[in-house]
Amino acid sequence: MLGVMPTRNAQSMAERMGLDLVEITPNANPPVCKIMDYGKFKYEESIKAKQARKAQKVQKVKEIKFHPGTDTNDFNYKINQIRGFLKDGSKVKLTLQFRGRENAHRELGEDVINRVLEEIKDECFIEQAPKTLGRVHGALVGPPRKNAPKPQSGKAPGEGGVKIVVS
Repeated sequence: MLGVMPTRNAQSMAERMGLDLVEITPNANPPVCKIMDYGKFKYEESIKAKQARKAQKVQKVKEIKFHPGTDTNDFNYKINQIRGFLKDGSKVKLTLQFRGRENAHRELGEDVINRVLEEIKDECFIEQAPKTLGRVHGALVGPPRKNAPKPQSGKAPGEGGVKIVVS
């Protein structure tokens, strides 16, 4: 902290040190400046930005398609694929497309998606509940969240524990 000084004095001081005078907050009264090596500062900023891009994880969305007539073996195979995608950290979009006369029995298709969600409910987090858009019924599930609340172990609140109050 060198205090308030005229711009020319600050500029000459920076030149003597072989550094640059950089304006940090121009809207302050008086403006705040810093004596630093601006080239080194820009280089370090680019390195930080590069590290941030490297550490960033891109979320992939995989899609698994079903039909109301999907048979048992195909259904089980697709469930295993979904489990694999969830373990890899990808989100999975479940879609069920109605074709032709299948539109007359939409409840059969909705049952298939609900059955899938029932099978994998312990291994995923439902990000988008099942809904129908036109001829497509779909849902979106993702890997389980790390900070999600744990499910209760079947005990009623206040059962099996002791509450201690210190006064």
